[in-house]
Amino acid sequence: MRVDVKSEVLGWAVNRSGLSSDELTSRFPRLAEWRSGTTRPTLKQIEEFASVTRTPVGYLFLSAPPEEHLPIPDFRTVGDERLDHSSPDLLDTIHLTQQRQEWYRNYILATGERRHVPWVDSCTLESAPSEVAARMRDTFRFQVDERGGRWVEAFRILSDRAEEAGVLIMVNGVVGTNTHRKLDPQEFRGFALVDSLAPTVFVNGADTRAAQVFTLAHELAHLWLGQSALDNASLDQAGTSVVEKWCNQVAAEFLVPMTQLRQEFMPDQDLGNEVDRLARRYKVSTLVILRRLYEGDFMSLQEFRAAFRDELERVLGLVGIQAGDGGNFYNTQPVRVSKTFARAVISDTLTGRTTYSDAFRMLGLRKSSTFTEMAHRLGVA
Repeated sequence: MRVDVKSEVLGWAVNRSGLSSDELTSRFPRLAEWRSGTTRPTLKQIEEFASVTRTPVGYLFLSAPPEEHLPIPDFRTVGDERLDHSSPDLLDTIHLTQQRQEWYRNYILATGERRHVPWVDSCTLESAPSEVAARMRDTFRFQVDERGGRWVEAFRILSDRAEEAGVLIMVNGVVGTNTHRKLDPQEFRGFALVDSLAPTVFVNGADTRAAQVFTLAHELAHLWLGQSALDNASLDQAGTSVVEKWCNQVAAEFLVPMTQLRQEFMPDQDLGNEVDRLARRYKVSTLVILRRLYEGDFMSLQEFRAAFRDELERVLGLVGIQAGDGGNFYNTQPVRVSKTFARAVISDTLTGRTTYSDAFRMLGLRKSSTFTEMAHRLGVA
């Protein structure tokens, strides 16, 4: 059975996929003929094409390419330019996260488990970043001496305490559980979905560990501001919006309080060694420390730009080395979907309100034995 597919729609799917012409031609030798209209694909071929290009198969039968819009404000920039492309991986990740947030919101309403999270949307752009950062440190119990010994431990502590305060924290480096669809930290680092009952943060787990700490702090600042956002949490504030500058300032002060930095920085020491020491002390990236040293007038603008540029090149080489989604499934999967969300789904399933098939879909599981083991490890069963 052969089907009619518009050339413009095929071209849209090709561009949307981000795959090269050579990659697609090797999988679909007659793609050029489909696009020219000299031959028509079979239904099976178009279904495979949809799978490879990560396109909803129904879109391929439209009379014209659809307009896909990001469902949340997009603050991503490269230099002074806004990004104008969103990959299928990013779009699917946002939609999947929104579905989980909506389910959890309905769960809260149905069970009456808690009321609104009081600090969401509790400040404005006129609020002093230092004051908001101090309130965040108190709320999440994340003072400098409460961050553990390593970056990964600091991230876990902040993530767990944010969840205790009412936030769903999801950290994943792939789309769902599909390890063939890795997320690109150069496309986005995280996003925040504001909701007074189910505030949600997604952090790109493919980024470096130190960068993830800053991203989480930045997205939490968005929740305090009450504004959903997709961004790359860039420390280079040139060209970014007022909202992004404010969230960067809050996140930086939250992680590296200026009053403490002034007391601890030793200007007579080698700058590189001192930056490394402070990064370990505050459990942030060296880029964050450089930015804070510049903001504290310990460096000139010229010195900062040169040091930041050199360090950025070095850090980009670490992406994919420090990051990853490997490890024990029972440790990683609850983090991917949020431990709070996982506990709620399991609990609701055991009471009979949620079906096992829906629970498996939302938690990314396939076997009842895996469900039972996850329930046990999360302390639900």
